[in-house]
Amino acid sequence: MLMFPSWVWRGGPVRRAVSIGLPVGVFFGVFVLAESGSWLGAVVAALFLIPFSGIRMARRMSRAWPGANDLDSADRVAVVRATRRGEDTGDARLAPAVIDYSGALRTARERDRLLQWVVLLFAGVAVALAVGDTLTGSTRDALVSWLWVAIFLVELIWWPREQAHIMSNAEQAERSARHVLRQNSPGE
Repeated sequence: MLMFPSWVWRGGPVRRAVSIGLPVGVFFGVFVLAESGSWLGAVVAALFLIPFSGIRMARRMSRAWPGANDLDSADRVAVVRATRRGEDTGDARLAPAVIDYSGALRTARERDRLLQWVVLLFAGVAVALAVGDTLTGSTRDALVSWLWVAIFLVELIWWPREQAHIMSNAEQAERSARHVLRQNSPGE
């Protein structure tokens, strides 16, 4: 949920599934093609992963932030964009949605922290496979294996900093939304 930019939230669940599934399917299809040289394998991988990952992630997003269903497409995008940037939406009626989405981001980050050791384990396996492919495999296999190592390094080094930045912005947006709600509440 932390990784999805605001434009992914445009449209309904089907559009979200396609917006997520298509790049994932193409990405892994390219990896299959690069490693095996098989166009058929690449197409099969893409055709399997596009609906599988798209539907799975769209459902996960809907469960993580159920309040998104109460907003129209433009409002969802505005809330996500403002929250991820740490800005005010400029619309007091969206303040509760900013608070709700910020909470969903916190929950998603905590869940992701629990899985960090899995990423570390897979990174170690990727390094071992890359070394093995370098010593005994083809040049193509070695290149693909080292590319996986690079992807895991991005996941271990860059992504935690990016998450911290997004969460800091979300906290700022939530403070701003709470301030707007206090200003607009009756009796104050």
